[in-house]
Amino acid sequence: MDESLTWFEVAQRPIYTVSELTQRIKDILEERFPFIWVEGEISNLRAPLSGHCYFTLKDESSQIRAVIFRNQQRLLPFKLENGLKVICQGRISVYEVRGEYQILVDTIEPKGLGALQLAFEQLKQRLEREGLFDASLKKTIPYLPQRLAVITSPTGAAIRDFLKILSRRFANVEVFIYPVRVQGEGADTEIATAIYDLNQMNNIDVIILARGGGSLEDLWAFNQERVARAIFQSSIPVISAIGHEVDFTIADFVADLRAPTPSAAAELVVRRKDELTSRIQDMGYRLREAILKTIASHRDCTHNLDKRLIDPKKRLDDLRIRLDDIMGDIKTRTSQIFINKRNEMQIMIHKLFYYSPEKAIERHASYLLRLKRELSLLISKYLKLIREQLDKEMKQLHALSPLAILERGYSIARTLPDLKIITDVSSVSVGDSIHVKLAKGEIISKVEKKHG
Repeated sequence: MDESLTWFEVAQRPIYTVSELTQRIKDILEERFPFIWVEGEISNLRAPLSGHCYFTLKDESSQIRAVIFRNQQRLLPFKLENGLKVICQGRISVYEVRGEYQILVDTIEPKGLGALQLAFEQLKQRLEREGLFDASLKKTIPYLPQRLAVITSPTGAAIRDFLKILSRRFANVEVFIYPVRVQGEGADTEIATAIYDLNQMNNIDVIILARGGGSLEDLWAFNQERVARAIFQSSIPVISAIGHEVDFTIADFVADLRAPTPSAAAELVVRRKDELTSRIQDMGYRLREAILKTIASHRDCTHNLDKRLIDPKKRLDDLRIRLDDIMGDIKTRTSQIFINKRNEMQIMIHKLFYYSPEKAIERHASYLLRLKRELSLLISKYLKLIREQLDKEMKQLHALSPLAILERGYSIARTLPDLKIITDVSSVSVGDSIHVKLAKGEIISKVEKKHG
């Protein structure tokens, strides 16, 4: 405590709670910065189930938290992404629970690239990744469609130019006009609905989306995802004829064919009738010439064949004579074959008798009997040899046996009860019992006296 301050002055010094101080700071910031513009790069973007978007705005050295609530976020024509540089308009506020200040964003604009252009690029990249622009999935435009459906504004200049060129090229083509709004709020819904409705009709060959030129905002209905998916899902081929040649929309990338203008679409979708008529006449002339040439060629071929044609009766007589010759030859050959086979069979019978298995069995039986006698003799000799060898070894074993030594009058003395052989008098004492093994029988005796 500062000693220069009196007790009264210390007692009068204001002391804030955390909540009070946070509230004071919040009041000052919200009063000082009611509406501000902030430029930065979006990072740490997250969007919970509530629909609000929370993110951080940062530059090279600082950052600040920001939030745009669901109602304002829905109005954005583009999608927020990490790394996107933006300019935000909003107000400073303090989130009292954590004591953090943040920007409550009302509107966001991309820096450099316009909001609509950014939304266009984002949707284009996403649909391209999904395969909606894949050239292999695009449908072929019919060579000569019978009925066209044009989705456009019935009062625009685009439909008048389209019909004028179409009537000049091929007046017989039937045109069905589906009136829609081609710009403004709800125009994309009407265009997508028109595509779906036309797909329910069975007599439409081609659908054409037509609109005159205009700014990016004017053409924005054709940059909507709803229209792109309706074109992609259409079973009828779709031609986009939107704006001028330099104008590109999402519908142009998804459509099966892009025409630079509505007038160009009329030239692409149907051929010139006079050209087709001239081509048909030319093809008819060429076909007539080819038919006449073919008939003449076949006539010459028939004439040549007629000259080569032989009387069938004469041909049959020749075949009958040839058949008789063949039958005689077959009979001669068959008889010779029978004779040859009979001779071969006689030879085989003689061979079979010579190589009869009975003689072979007799020879092998005699040989087997001789082997049996020789085997019996060899076994007898071998057993005699083994028996003599066994007797010799038994005699040698008996000569070395301790029992043979005992038969010569020797005995084996062992201590009791451990039965250790006594080889020295010092291993027993007077009065010890000993076990004596004789050649025949055993003796249990007691030591009464011992000598050194």
